[in-house]
Amino acid sequence: MVTWAEFAEAAPELAEAIRDLVHQFGQGFGFLATVRRDGGPRVHPVSPVITDDGLFCFLIDSPKRHDLERDGRYALHSFPADDRDDEAYLAGHAIPVRDRGRLARLAQLGRAAGTVDWHLFEFLIDAAMVGRRDRPAVTPGRPGAGSAHITVWRAPNDPTASGSPTAPCSPTGLDRTTGPGAPFTIMEAP
Repeated sequence: MVTWAEFAEAAPELAEAIRDLVHQFGQGFGFLATVRRDGGPRVHPVSPVITDDGLFCFLIDSPKRHDLERDGRYALHSFPADDRDDEAYLAGHAIPVRDRGRLARLAQLGRAAGTVDWHLFEFLIDAAMVGRRDRPAVTPGRPGAGSAHITVWRAPNDPTASGSPTAPCSPTGLDRTTGPGAPFTIMEAP
């Protein structure tokens, strides 16, 4: 797992694309998936904050916060755009932020009210993905027309990315031709 700053250094174009998609409406918007106590998924809308040194999220007293306190695994997906089917995805492990200076700075930046019972989490990153489509997935009269350009990145210390540079790590099961920590692209034809 790596911090946002380490990810942005390793894959700057991908990090910029993800930041743009998460903050496409100004404030960050996305869907946070966590792991319930029974092992099932839980999905909630959230407002993540991406700074140069981290990916953060303020969470009020809620099931998703309890999920992260118990089992820090998460997946974060960007909010859908109005005019295209582009998407961003991050997965990893969330850790609580306890440094008071950092809490104060991010609370001011994220406009987090001091009267609310929130906890701040930093999202460390194992995997990142951006999908870009040359046209909407459903074009009137041409369902599914267009192609996708999918770029995937795995942290160098991710156990599923270790070993052979062709370790399967894409959702399609395709092999990659770069080592861990380097982005790779999957092209899908129309």
